[in-house]
Amino acid sequence: MASELAFRWNFLMKIALELLWLVILLTFYKTLFAKTSIISGWTEGEYLFFVGCYYTLEGVIESLFLENATEFAELIRKGDLDFYLLKPVDEQFLVSFRKFDWSTAPKILIGGGLMGIALFQLDWVFDPLKVVGFVFLFSGGVALSYGFLLALASTSVWLVRNQSLLELWWLFTTLMRYPREIYQSGWAWSLWVFFSLVVPAMLVVSIPSEIMVRSLDPFWSFWVIASSLLVLWASRRFFQLAIRSYRSASS
Repeated sequence: MASELAFRWNFLMKIALELLWLVILLTFYKTLFAKTSIISGWTEGEYLFFVGCYYTLEGVIESLFLENATEFAELIRKGDLDFYLLKPVDEQFLVSFRKFDWSTAPKILIGGGLMGIALFQLDWVFDPLKVVGFVFLFSGGVALSYGFLLALASTSVWLVRNQSLLELWWLFTTLMRYPREIYQSGWAWSLWVFFSLVVPAMLVVSIPSEIMVRSLDPFWSFWVIASSLLVLWASRRFFQLAIRSYRSASS
């Protein structure tokens, strides 16, 4: 936090850009529902909750993991990774949680506020089972996102500069940004199958949102939790393989 405030104008500009992005997102949302009352089975209130959930998850990922993942290549290129590997702490933990991006943290609160407004509009009746389910599934979505980022960042060991691969992350966020139902027709159906069952990026926001404001097939709840554990395991193994392949700056 102190380092961010040392460059306070840059810090404030980043927050302003995040707010601008939110305005664009909400403008898009309001424009859609000015033309129709339902989109792929989602009502306006339900879709607002989805937007809030997406914004909250994006805030968590960007605050905790994204900057650390994108700077992993710099650690390798400059040889700074050596200092982390010498410490008696798990390398993945050190690399993943080196920094916290305070400029994106407000997105978590803003997204939570949007979800609260949506529930109020929907006259939602408090259900503790749904809340617990949402927390578990949202955590699963965070775990999936982190696993994807860790795997992409790990390729830096071989590629050094992996900007093109990290751009795949933006592909994942594009898929997360819209309800999965919009892909369930026409040629997009193959995308729905692949990104729901093989690389479940489409489920990261949709499934937590559905359990709160819509009915949800138990299979998808199970698949989010199971796939998140699988992705965490696979990404850790891949990260460890990358570290074993790393040649220190002194070698």
